Amino acid sequence: MPAALPLSTRANASSLDPLALYASAIDTSDYASRVAPLIRQLAPGIADLVDVGAGGGQLGAAIRGEGAAWTAIEPSPVMQGRLALRAERPQIIPLSWDDERIICEPADTVLAATMPGYFHDPLAFLACCRRWARRQIVWVVPAQATPKGLILAACLPHDWHGEDETPGIDLVLPRLGSDLPDRSDATDWTFSLVLPDLAAFAAFQADRLGWTPGDPRRPQLFEHLHKQAVPTPAGFRLSCHRRSAILVWNLS
Repeated sequence: MPAALPLSTRANASSLDPLALYASAIDTSDYASRVAPLIRQLAPGIADLVDVGAGGGQLGAAIRGEGAAWTAIEPSPVMQGRLALRAERPQIIPLSWDDERIICEPADTVLAATMPGYFHDPLAFLACCRRWARRQIVWVVPAQATPKGLILAACLPHDWHGEDETPGIDLVLPRLGSDLPDRSDATDWTFSLVLPDLAAFAAFQADRLGWTPGDPRRPQLFEHLHKQAVPTPAGFRLSCHRRSAILVWNLS
């Protein structure tokens, strides 16, 4: 029997922020616990860290050296707010990686996880990372054959989201030319988002897809998500498979 479509599906979904949703999902996913050990294996001795596009800081906090300096380059006010609440209190540079105003002391390790920079211009982005790193550079690049834009688009049919599902790693590596990493590996993890209001999230997704308020696919989208959602004490959990490639460059 189809799930009843609650009135809140028609509620204003503008209060949902994509970056805040993503950060919340990283909190409730096994991302850091799966990715951090592989980074430490491939790039031992992280020590002082420059974290480019640090997000909420979950991965940076998991790999930084004990008592080491941590600089977070993060342009999003939402993510800056989360970073400021961390017990480690990283130094926050509130600018995009390509902003010429950045003044950043080099660190032992530069980390860049799921960054637009290595999709748009990987060589320019790598050059920036080299300026900020003394010993090594670590990139974490999506390696799953799923959409990479709309949050949890992997839970939707392709003809709804229409995104390119080429693994990110297959887009990045060919554009690096001869400047390939010294070491690489990959690990699987699960992206999980706990939602107190599934209907509001369905409306948010429909809005992001550009569907009009009267689009007949809106109730279908809610029903599609409801079938996949797992009830939890906090609402509903939606999950999808992810795979991350870890790329490491040695500088010394």
